[in-house]
Amino acid sequence: MAEKHFKYVILGGGVAAGYAAREFAKLGLPAGELAIISKEAVAPYERPALSKGYLFPEGFARLPGFHVCVGSGGERLLPEWYAEKGIELFLNTEIVKVDLASKTLISESGTTFKFGVLLIATGSTTIRLSDFGVRGADANNISYLREIDDADKLVAAIRAKKEGKTVIVGGGYIGLELGAAMRINNLDVTMVYPEPWCMPRLFTSGIAAFYEGYYANKGIKIIKGTVAVGFDADTEGNVKAVHLKDGRVLDADIVVVGVGGRPLTTLFKGQVEEEKGGIKTDGFFRTSVPGVYAIGDVATFPLKLYNELRRVEHVDHARKSAEQAVKHIKATEEEKEIEEYDYLPYFYSRSFDLSWQFYGDNVGDTVLFGDTNPVSPKPKFGSYWIKDGKLIGAFLEGGSPEENKAIAKAARLQPPVHSADELAKEGLTFACKFDSC
Repeated sequence: MAEKHFKYVILGGGVAAGYAAREFAKLGLPAGELAIISKEAVAPYERPALSKGYLFPEGFARLPGFHVCVGSGGERLLPEWYAEKGIELFLNTEIVKVDLASKTLISESGTTFKFGVLLIATGSTTIRLSDFGVRGADANNISYLREIDDADKLVAAIRAKKEGKTVIVGGGYIGLELGAAMRINNLDVTMVYPEPWCMPRLFTSGIAAFYEGYYANKGIKIIKGTVAVGFDADTEGNVKAVHLKDGRVLDADIVVVGVGGRPLTTLFKGQVEEEKGGIKTDGFFRTSVPGVYAIGDVATFPLKLYNELRRVEHVDHARKSAEQAVKHIKATEEEKEIEEYDYLPYFYSRSFDLSWQFYGDNVGDTVLFGDTNPVSPKPKFGSYWIKDGKLIGAFLEGGSPEENKAIAKAARLQPPVHSADELAKEGLTFACKFDSC
């Protein structure tokens, strides 16, 4: 079969791949040196759109509208852009074997790709209920959301089951965003999750109480403390009911599952050092194998701010880690040095008319401030996390761009906190001392 040679290969076609390609082009890239290999059928796009605008009943997002790099206010990179820059896009191409030592990738169709430098940008895959042997989990209209094909199937189900019953399995990021999207589509929505409150990896009980109250006011039913243990299907194989561990049975026309993801690292097992479920890198995203970098969801990297290794699944880190790795590749070629990656963890979400941002680390004692009434016309509230007498994390719902910038700066600076009570009284004013808002 054919053998193709490239100086640089990006394996994966998600957000990190698109931002890495843009950085290569920005820093100077002769035609024919870079290839992107993706199992998806489309050029890299801003994945967050899938759980937000893509599912809206009106004014919905569609490609080519959200190709990278529009999510960060940059140029939209259409397929033609890659051609103009001499970057080869291999779409619908799945790599089934990797030999890092011989710098070789082999596709399902038997094509061999040889690389000089490899950027592993394979991202994550969704955890499926069938992975745990849940009965009936392969019924039609049980959906997951990771790629554009998943979103298209969900849109088709929404249109086919107008005003039907939807069960959301999972109370995390995806569960909350999809619960809102399905309700906006006028579906009857029930959310089911085992934890005592939603988004437990980030939210405190006080933060979660607001969102659960807000969702309830929108007509979303929430069932906590149990899990889905089985599904019934009709004679055509379409899901019709969800069985819960506590014995309840919920009618369902559509089920959407959001119970987490896992990094796609299987191809590299035994060839590269791993840590905390990802591929271990340094502050330039170099792996233990020379000439091989790992970026985005798959990278376990030094989080300088907290002096620890961490893996971060978020679009902001996917973008920034991609840029950092490419900067280092080009700097090395020019015998220059760049600063190590110094990332401030950042998460955000939008649903209904709500919009929150979080910066820093969510460990230590918490201080809740502001208006947490879920029926307020324009709720604005936040939380600080305090550890060892310093502010290390900050969350804000309903903030302006200036206010969000201020909480980010406070989380980065880690100012001393002398009194939690005083901090609660000051609220957002405390963060605004560090960046006027």
